[in-house]
Amino acid sequence: MKTKTDMDARILAIAEPIAADLGLRIVRVRVMGGKRSTVQIMAERVSDGLMDVDNCADLSRALSSALEVEDPIHDAYVLEVSSPGLDRPLTDPEDFETYAGFLARIELDRFVEGRKRFRGILAGFEGENIEIDLDGEEDRAEIPFAWISDAKLLITDELIAAGQEKKSAAKTE
Repeated sequence: MKTKTDMDARILAIAEPIAADLGLRIVRVRVMGGKRSTVQIMAERVSDGLMDVDNCADLSRALSSALEVEDPIHDAYVLEVSSPGLDRPLTDPEDFETYAGFLARIELDRFVEGRKRFRGILAGFEGENIEIDLDGEEDRAEIPFAWISDAKLLITDELIAAGQEKKSAAKTE
């Protein structure tokens, strides 16, 4: 889920080792078309899951050089490097463990019980499935990770408080 297209995957293959050298993890890559394509890369520090302006600038500079050499996009494009933000996409199985206890929206690539969209409190990852306590249902649902086309956290007071705690903890280290 870090990528959706072959072009996204090509750029991810270039970006991941560069990010790793900087102590960063790529969260998601998207190439969006238009008059001028935009290459959007979300990343975070491996150490604490945060991303500051200096991290963005360092990754942007390193990626610009590598993308110029590799030339995966032949036309002009804009490179955007950012943090995933509070309402971050959930793209790896580990994200569902890390953010257990928080509200998320999950979209599947197929219908399950007549719907593709689900909302609830993340409860972790087990085997190949995410676990989620769905709104309005008593039983915990298990959804195969492979069926997920999109997943993201939803902003709540609890998520905001956790984000503030994470930032405060990083400042004291």
